[in-house]
Amino acid sequence: MAKRPRHPDKHIESAVQYAEEAGWRVEKRSGHCWGRLFCARADSSGCMASVWCTPKNPQNHAKAIMRLVDKCTCDETDDPE
Repeated sequence: MAKRPRHPDKHIESAVQYAEEAGWRVEKRSGHCWGRLFCARADSSGCMASVWCTPKNPQNHAKAIMRLVDKCTCDETDDPE
């Protein structure tokens, strides 16, 4: 498995690592959206967060990512119905 590229902002990189430790996966993108985070749920009904390359306030963006990770109630074993 190839190592993913680091986010250029240390606060956002920290939040992305926090999400990965909680079981979220990162899909690298190009352009203004640096990447997307997806929770452990395999289907499309799970949580998703966009990770912006250059947000206006990187600290607030990082906090928002961590809040979403903390609030996610999806579980790999949850039944989508």
